[in-house]
Amino acid sequence: MLDATVGTKNRVEVRGGRIRLTKSSAARGGGWIEIGTDPVIVGRNAACQLVLDDAKVSAVHAEFVATEQGVRVRDLDSRNGTFVGGVRVGDIYLLTSTKLRLGETEIQFEPLRPERITVSAIPSFGPLVASSPGMRAIFERLSKMAPTDLTVLITGETGTGKELVAQALHLASARSKKPFVVVDCGSIPPTLAEATLFGHERGAFTGAVDKRLSPFIEADGGTIFLDELGELPLEVQPKLLRALAERRIKSVGGSSYREVDVRVLAATRRDLVRAVNGGNFRSDLYFRVAQIKIELPALRQRVEDIPVLVRRMLKDLGDESAYERVSNMTLERLMRHDWPGNVRELRNAVAVAFALAAEGEEIDIAAHLGALTETPVHPSSSPSIPPGAGGGAASSSFASMKGRQFQEAKRDVLARFERDYFAALSEDAKGNVSEMARRAGMERAHVRAYLRRHGIGAKQEQE
Repeated sequence: MLDATVGTKNRVEVRGGRIRLTKSSAARGGGWIEIGTDPVIVGRNAACQLVLDDAKVSAVHAEFVATEQGVRVRDLDSRNGTFVGGVRVGDIYLLTSTKLRLGETEIQFEPLRPERITVSAIPSFGPLVASSPGMRAIFERLSKMAPTDLTVLITGETGTGKELVAQALHLASARSKKPFVVVDCGSIPPTLAEATLFGHERGAFTGAVDKRLSPFIEADGGTIFLDELGELPLEVQPKLLRALAERRIKSVGGSSYREVDVRVLAATRRDLVRAVNGGNFRSDLYFRVAQIKIELPALRQRVEDIPVLVRRMLKDLGDESAYERVSNMTLERLMRHDWPGNVRELRNAVAVAFALAAEGEEIDIAAHLGALTETPVHPSSSPSIPPGAGGGAASSSFASMKGRQFQEAKRDVLARFERDYFAALSEDAKGNVSEMARRAGMERAHVRAYLRRHGIGAKQEQE
């Protein structure tokens, strides 16, 4: 059995560096800026760590951050590009002294001596568990920022656990006894975005038959979590920025402002700095919500966490001792999987494997990846699964399968799970395939394939 416990502190070697403008650019900048494990953004926006007075440089042009492989430089979809040695680059690692060109500005880079940093032995943060150095470093940062009122932007692929991080931050703060309110910006119709965020008075617009309170008021004294912030319509973004800056809101149709006391956490699966350069997200709003930025790695980048995650998931299902029924071979197969659905996909496979395994039988999680890989279930964003569709409820339908061959019975269970899952998803999303794909963390083409397979109708979504 692979060990699912956490040992002592780890030490990792981080290769950082420093940057400054060259002599030819000296009139526009100062001295050296060190590159550490917190990203340094370079661009024209006044909130950047290195501000360039260059019309050919984008508002947020490039990002520098120290890693174990060297200083990572990412061009953030800038208009005129980032060049190293005359070659336009998108994402590279710097290990030696070199010069970069951003617009008409030249930047000198010098590596610094590798620094060995101690990674905390904190094995968990709220419901989150890990053994990998990268995740434990994130836990340490979360534990330090939780008591503050700093705004935090949580980024990462679908299924990496962004909402769990937000909940954990809330529960570890002084606001834990106050409300935690979630606003799914990705599901708000553009025409109702302002009213959904700030509330509305009765009769404020056609269809406003009742007064609706703002989620900011509902969260007063607590935390508001703006999920999928990158989907918020551009025309509403300046109003959200003003609300965050002034800590007060006015409902649609209202005549006065109301002060609110909330901590703001936000999450997105999109790269917002690239969206800024693409004109789809305001730079001032980005810097307002990203006082602290937490980037959650994909599960394929931290497969050493799989054993502790599996143990925790089985504990959440009510039987931590069931981990002893997960073989090393199964864990090794899980660690070779590419995990397109990330931790959510693993949780789904664990739940189904646990439900299907007979008492005392091996829990073969890896056997349930295939068809279930693209149907991740998440308690906050997926529809309710009808009885018999999966998880613990599935066991109630197993009695009728006695005497049948295992593979045949398993195919029937999986087909029933798929059918019930997508029927409920379609009902919740009112048949909108784009919304169904967003909630399930899948491509629209895959959602359509499941709908056709099970004869579930859907509306023609807007491309």
